[in-house]
Amino acid sequence: RALNSSEWVFRFGAIGVSRFLRRSFYHNFLASRPVQKTGVTSLDGDTIEVLHDGHPKRIRLNGIDCPEKGQPFGKKAKQFTSTMVFGKEVTIQVLGFDRYGRTIGEVMLGDGRNLNRELVKAGFAWWYRKYSKDFSLGDLEDEARLAKRGLWVDPDPIPPWEWRSRQRANR
Repeated sequence: RALNSSEWVFRFGAIGVSRFLRRSFYHNFLASRPVQKTGVTSLDGDTIEVLHDGHPKRIRLNGIDCPEKGQPFGKKAKQFTSTMVFGKEVTIQVLGFDRYGRTIGEVMLGDGRNLNRELVKAGFAWWYRKYSKDFSLGDLEDEARLAKRGLWVDPDPIPPWEWRSRQRANR
């Protein structure tokens, strides 16, 4: 879970806090969570961009992994996400940051549904077991697989983490 500013002081001392506070977006984002944002666009199935103080900020959806753009169902996953968020107001529950500096979060749609879960339920994302212990995502994935929704119409879909690994090996 993400730490609030007082927890940062306690756990990391002054040096960690000063580094953290220099990234004022992240301080403001964490201090005011959950955050409502408009001006949302979809970069791919599992990453959206929101405007914060006039600047675009990337949000990586927690606990899921969608097919990559060059992978089967990658475009459909992006289209699904775009349909759900483009130009709409969403609420972001910030959970932390990944190694690329993207904010990791749960994205709540205006009607109260969770975008992360909707992608898995529609068959456009895998439960990313490596980074999530939310077993209910596994249940949603199993339901989508049994119903052959989205990418599960393919008899042997390749998970994106394996596809990325193969792409790196072929370079």
